Amino acid sequence: MQSPLFAFNDSQSQDRYSLQNKQMLRIVLEGHDDILARKGTMVAYQGLVEFDAEYQNTQQAYARAATGEGLSLMRCHGQGTVFLANLAQHIHVVDVEQDGLTVDSSYVLAMDSSLHHEVIAVDSQYGISGSGKYQLNITGRGKVALMTSGAPLMMQVTPDKYVNCDADAIVAWSTGLRVQMQAQTHSSGVWRRRGNTGEGWELSFMGSGYALVQPSELLPPQNAGIGQGLAAQYGMGQHGAHAQNQGNAWS
Repeated sequence: MQSPLFAFNDSQSQDRYSLQNKQMLRIVLEGHDDILARKGTMVAYQGLVEFDAEYQNTQQAYARAATGEGLSLMRCHGQGTVFLANLAQHIHVVDVEQDGLTVDSSYVLAMDSSLHHEVIAVDSQYGISGSGKYQLNITGRGKVALMTSGAPLMMQVTPDKYVNCDADAIVAWSTGLRVQMQAQTHSSGVWRRRGNTGEGWELSFMGSGYALVQPSELLPPQNAGIGQGLAAQYGMGQHGAHAQNQGNAWS
């Protein structure tokens, strides 16, 4: 059999994490180095590899139920090669070091099982409901595979150059950065929107580190309501997210 398809055969790499192509991740398992992958993302494997649902402790399950943020993971273990992909999204391998990585759980494809992850809250002066309010904090030393819709932009943040990102386009950032979530308004009132520009909430990053942005946005978070009334649409009032989580601290 002959076909140009044979140009896409299995790439040979000694690296544990490598890209088969922009949209497929190749991971080598050697029997002592389990990985955690998003459920349902295995597209192929070779060798003696097993897949088991990853246990969620009570705090993780409760945090996910309350915030909507969290990971549905499977544990991949054994000896062989695993190929992972999700909706043909672009894949990027990141080395997580001591400073940690904060990421929207929707964009996590896989990670080393040695890494720790927990739900955290993004600081907001308005107690904003919707995208970007809760994120996943990954700490330890190891590798994480992230996904983006298209080729992303990595922006450097320095003490003299802070960065603002749309809350629906941000994928991940250095945990050490100071973050403020705020409405994109032309006045001090959160009620007055920027006309018909289509822009809503933004994250401001300050300090030293990096912010990863994808060339795609989700539905505007201001269209997602919590509780009842106009105030609750912005996370305020007794029915809003701010009243439900005083101090924006999840525990």
